[in-house]
Amino acid sequence: MYEILLPVDDNTDRAAAQARYVSGLPGESDEVSVTVAHAYRDDPGSADRENFDEESPGVIEATEVLTAAGIAVEQRELYQPVADSIVELAGESDADEVVLCGQKRSPAGKALFGSVTQSVALESPVPVTIVPVE
Repeated sequence: MYEILLPVDDNTDRAAAQARYVSGLPGESDEVSVTVAHAYRDDPGSADRENFDEESPGVIEATEVLTAAGIAVEQRELYQPVADSIVELAGESDADEVVLCGQKRSPAGKALFGSVTQSVALESPVPVTIVPVE
């Protein structure tokens, strides 16, 4: 079984692009399992909760695309710092790959605010694929 970690935020376009990439991978859909991890920015004490009070639009979009393709989906929540949480989950889980969607940011914006995608790509213990928004 090929395990993919798919961290999403509330942006449905990015979540759909990530899910479409995964659903287009070669092989049978029953050979792939995806953990959709939503990056919340509050309540760091509840990082391992499995029940969602309110689902993110990004989680809903990614889950719909993946389940329509016949791919098994699990959901997890992540908290601040988001990049560290993604890297930690990638290391603790059986993930074979992390699939992220890049954002266009100015060099000044990257320097001032950092980049979750960049941090995960540099620190992940497993390969990271960065897909564009279509």
